[in-house]
Amino acid sequence: MIAIVGAGILGCYLGARLSAGGAEVVLIGRERMAAHVTRHGLVATDYAGSRITAPRARFSTDPAAVAGASLVIVLVKSADTEQAGRHIAPYLSPDATILSLQNGVSNDETLARVLGRRVLAGVVGFYVTPGADGAFHQGMRGTLDLPHESTLDVLARAGLPLAYHQDMRAVQWAKLMLNLNNAINALSGLPLREELLDRDFGDASRWPRPQLPDLCCASGQAVARLTALPPRAIPVVLRLPTPLFQRIAGAMLRIDPLARSSMADDLALGRRPEVDWINGAVVDMARTMGQDAPINSRLVALVQACFVTPRPWTGAALLAELRRARNAG
Repeated sequence: MIAIVGAGILGCYLGARLSAGGAEVVLIGRERMAAHVTRHGLVATDYAGSRITAPRARFSTDPAAVAGASLVIVLVKSADTEQAGRHIAPYLSPDATILSLQNGVSNDETLARVLGRRVLAGVVGFYVTPGADGAFHQGMRGTLDLPHESTLDVLARAGLPLAYHQDMRAVQWAKLMLNLNNAINALSGLPLREELLDRDFGDASRWPRPQLPDLCCASGQAVARLTALPPRAIPVVLRLPTPLFQRIAGAMLRIDPLARSSMADDLALGRRPEVDWINGAVVDMARTMGQDAPINSRLVALVQACFVTPRPWTGAALLAELRRARNAG
């Protein structure tokens, strides 16, 4: 049995795929999502037009439902990691594999500390958003990135594209670098593709990134290459005029027109966003090295403010705000 703890939009998508692949799946999440699945069923769709209805999956709001699971996938929001670990700890099978597929670069370590056992770190290289008729929609290509020593054949049987890596921490930092745009996408209120092709928002999307490769290099932290572009080239390409950007970064734009970042979904649904574990991670790394990270620090503050008091941002207004932050820093 596979248990998915923190089964929101992504967890329900993975649950549908795993169930359709023959696995016994229990989804553990909030009552709101349980009601959604009861009403619409557990349906996964994707950018290529496929549609999968899960034949065998149940939903529970009780953490005790992890009992008996051989694989436990953790997908709770970063702020809830420690609490979730404490809730499931009494019910875990001694030989269960624990896999964190959360955003950020430290949730697997937090879980390992709370549970007192090894936790595998994985990275989800695609976005899942609410789709039509209550489905859970994968809006872009991407892989599940896993540590090379893991033997999770059940994921392969579900048809999920897998990639294995020797250094998962380097992969986590590479994913975080890509996710630095999530704050801008959330503030824009636009689908990802539309945001990246917008002149002002597209310009703003490069601002959080250039400092991170330098910080990682100075600290000795490797950053994996997850796209056709090396990490240092991404901010440069984002600065190109739109026609050139479209031509050179075509792989980055293989995104469903409706795909949004999880942070945008969080703000839209009134959930606390994970900006402290994404842009905030750059701020924390800079601080440990005696530096400031004014752009990412300001984005953290703006997203947190939008969570409390939603407000629409234009690309021009956000660019002006980031310029002020840079100059003040």
